Amino acid sequence: MMKYALKLSVLALFLFSFSNRSYAQTNGVGAGIIVGGPTGINAKFWTSKDNAIDLSIGWSISGNWTRLGNNYVYYYSESLLRIDADYIWHSFNAIKSQERFPLYYGAGLQFSGGVSIPSALGLRGVGGIDWMPRGVPLDVFLELAPVFYLSPVTELGFDAGLGARFFFQ
Repeated sequence: MMKYALKLSVLALFLFSFSNRSYAQTNGVGAGIIVGGPTGINAKFWTSKDNAIDLSIGWSISGNWTRLGNNYVYYYSESLLRIDADYIWHSFNAIKSQERFPLYYGAGLQFSGGVSIPSALGLRGVGGIDWMPRGVPLDVFLELAPVFYLSPVTELGFDAGLGARFFFQ
């Protein structure tokens, strides 16, 4: 598990080293890593000065409940693919500080599946906080997301993620 996080960190630093035209974190595209639910790569695509599309692709490091037949079964799998796509709004004035700490919230979809695990689809609500240091094309974020699974069973789950992105022009 740690070797994957290390590889993703090296990839993010590699991409950042070739970006000589990077700029502020409130426009353009940011790419980086997320650790938690899911663990993998993350990208943020700004659509306006306050809105963005947030996309994460990775694997789940935690288990989940699912129904096989009439029984609920708890499983854990490192091969569980996860894709999260959220549309988010930012509140830049929620926290007064010398640094920028916008709160964000939004909604989206989650897809997960594995080789021997049934695919699942869920609706996500997401909320979090960004740290956008001035003069550096980087943001660091922490987010929490309740997920209402629609298939294969209807149930409520929770995700949490910590990540960082570099922004490119």
